[in-house]
Amino acid sequence: MSEPAKAIFRVYWHGRGQPEDIPVQYNPSEYTLDKQAQIAEVQIPGLDAPLQQFVRGQAEKLTLELFFDTTEHGMGAGATSVTTETDKIYQLIKIEPTRHAPPILEFIWSDQMAGAHIGGAPGSVAAAAAKAVSGAAQAAGSAVGAALGAAGSIGAAAQALLGPALGSQRRNGFRCLLESVKQKFTLFSPEGVPLRATLTVSLREYKRLRDQLLELHLSSPDRTHVHALQQGEQLASVAQRYYDSPVDWRAIAEHNAIDDPRRIVPGRLLTVAPLD
Repeated sequence: MSEPAKAIFRVYWHGRGQPEDIPVQYNPSEYTLDKQAQIAEVQIPGLDAPLQQFVRGQAEKLTLELFFDTTEHGMGAGATSVTTETDKIYQLIKIEPTRHAPPILEFIWSDQMAGAHIGGAPGSVAAAAAKAVSGAAQAAGSAVGAALGAAGSIGAAAQALLGPALGSQRRNGFRCLLESVKQKFTLFSPEGVPLRATLTVSLREYKRLRDQLLELHLSSPDRTHVHALQQGEQLASVAQRYYDSPVDWRAIAEHNAIDDPRRIVPGRLLTVAPLD
């Protein structure tokens, strides 16, 4: 029987070229993810219920308990303190002098954590249903309407489950900051050396602005957008994406005070305003 995969904290220390992986001593028996959205109610007189308006998403939280034990090294004189293990986690909430903040982390256990199948990822129910629709369409040699008729309720479920293109928001790890850590020590040597501990850890989702712009692919011609320019991308292609018209690139150039569109560099954030 193979050894179980160890959960790790991948630490992106400031100024270091490669991240450091810190494995937990024992895998958690459970963890909790909490994601909320801020919704505002629009009160309109005469209606049965207020209208619901999405305001913004809120940072997701991951909470888990980690167990540590060093009694295998002995419990008498010269016992190994469990803090040799727990401090590896506790240090992640401490401020890095060069960054003026705790390090950025990523909690990784497997590639099948919650969120790995957003948008009908391979292996999900939505993807399986979509495959059934595709097979039915090929067998019938007709369009989507005939495919749904051939696939029956499975095909209808596929259309409902797939929804919008959310695949860019899938994840295989939880990028975060350590928000809180509660240490409980429960066993000690005769000299008072702690030998057993449970850490309750709360992790808060961490996403940079640039990462979110690339991930969400927000697009609507009647709203103002912020677009991160990609390698090889031109203003005409940005105009095509947001205005459905590449010839409207001048509106983007004027709004961002760009005199020479051939000299804009990848990574620049462009404000794409609604057309008048």
